[in-house]
Amino acid sequence: MEGVAGQPVNLTDDVVDSIAAGFAEWLIGKTGKKAEEITVSVGRDSRLSGPRIRDAVVNSLTGRGINVIDCGLASTPAMFMTTKDLNCDAAVQITASHHPFNRNGLKFFTPAGGLEGSDISDILSLAQEISENSEKRVKAAVPGSLRREDYISTYAQRLRNMICEGVKAEDYEHPLKGFHIVVDAGNGVGGFYAEKVLAPLGANIEGSQFLDPDGRFPNHIPNPENKEAMESICSATVKAGADLGIIFDTDVDRAGCVDSTGREINRNRLVALASVIALENNPGGTIVTDSITSSGLKVFIEKELGGVHYRFKRGYKNVINEALKLNEQGINCPLAIETSGHAAFRENYFLDDGAYLITKIIIKAAILRKEGKTLESLIENLAEPAESVELRFNITEEDFRSCGNRVLEALEKYSREKSWNVADDSREGVRVSFGKGEGDGWFLLRLSVHDPVMPLNIESDVEGGCRIIAAKLKEFLSAQQGIEISALEKLLS
Repeated sequence: MEGVAGQPVNLTDDVVDSIAAGFAEWLIGKTGKKAEEITVSVGRDSRLSGPRIRDAVVNSLTGRGINVIDCGLASTPAMFMTTKDLNCDAAVQITASHHPFNRNGLKFFTPAGGLEGSDISDILSLAQEISENSEKRVKAAVPGSLRREDYISTYAQRLRNMICEGVKAEDYEHPLKGFHIVVDAGNGVGGFYAEKVLAPLGANIEGSQFLDPDGRFPNHIPNPENKEAMESICSATVKAGADLGIIFDTDVDRAGCVDSTGREINRNRLVALASVIALENNPGGTIVTDSITSSGLKVFIEKELGGVHYRFKRGYKNVINEALKLNEQGINCPLAIETSGHAAFRENYFLDDGAYLITKIIIKAAILRKEGKTLESLIENLAEPAESVELRFNITEEDFRSCGNRVLEALEKYSREKSWNVADDSREGVRVSFGKGEGDGWFLLRLSVHDPVMPLNIESDVEGGCRIIAAKLKEFLSAQQGIEISALEKLLS
């Protein structure tokens, strides 16, 4: 749950107090424990409002008798791991991920993982009751305890151990000696990876940038999907002459990387590389991705790697939950990954953890380096589109979901009437492929997970192919009520 924590403020101390109190009440009901038997860890990213919100959360929880461990600056995945390493009943991370500096929010975890939307709704209902009823603002006779823990150092040690055991270098304590890796933390909390993971293992981190936490994010948005951010890490990697560049988002649940030439390993390329790693010990396994992955990626996973590519809905929780569901059905699914950089390995509790993903990649890179090979060689057979675009159409009707679903239903009917090749493996929106001379690519029109928007993704294997495919859609889209398609008209002008 997220709100504005700068000016004007709606995530006030009173609001935070009520939300934290609602979480406490929900947790007592969920665990069946008394408040004094419950321990909750609290961490935050580098946003300026973090300390204020942290204080409000801590005071609310301890005031209701719950014991709190203040972990200070920490990544979101690290806070989940406190439920394992510190035996916490739950964890709260104060972050708004890659969103603007004046926003902030609360992420909740139990040992089972991040809370579902229904859980959040229940917590907010309890928070509303508490804020409106003074009798429910009862404080505990004995406040909960508070202690501080430098957990990010413990978490970093776990990642160092992974690398030492995975690389199996002759110099066990310094397996990355001679390996030059540049890290861009975007002034979020990811700087620990360079300073507490890579450098102690012997890696050269010269050229790393924006490692110091600064909640104003003065250099660029900490977001691997941001063009300026990716240009920054690409440039830094080439300038330093590094073997690898790494970029994290603010709270390190996402990551991207760059090869030694400055070429991005991001989006489809990152999915392909993570799939190589995940399928090494899971032959024939299923990789769950979001819906906008390329046709070339599907061929790569299924023909080159011998796996199964399973496209699902956008949203990292959607792909993770679907992977969990498939495993429960007996289907070997070792990885859920979104093109945004959220990657969750089954071996790591299906936790979307950018640092864990990068650690797996570095282990593989270090092993290949001893063999005189590169990461790029692993994905050299990935066919990539010549061009791709994403257009976003605003929905003008108040009931935007009904409008969007109506448009999608009409588009599928229209596509079949036109004898277009409608994908049979798309589980979100309408995906249609076109052959040579017809655009040499595909489009996917879907409804945004949260917003009154219909994104249209188009990819083509030839220059100009996206315009050809867009033109095929103009007649249909122009006839639809309730959506604004100026972005399409601009592309075709």
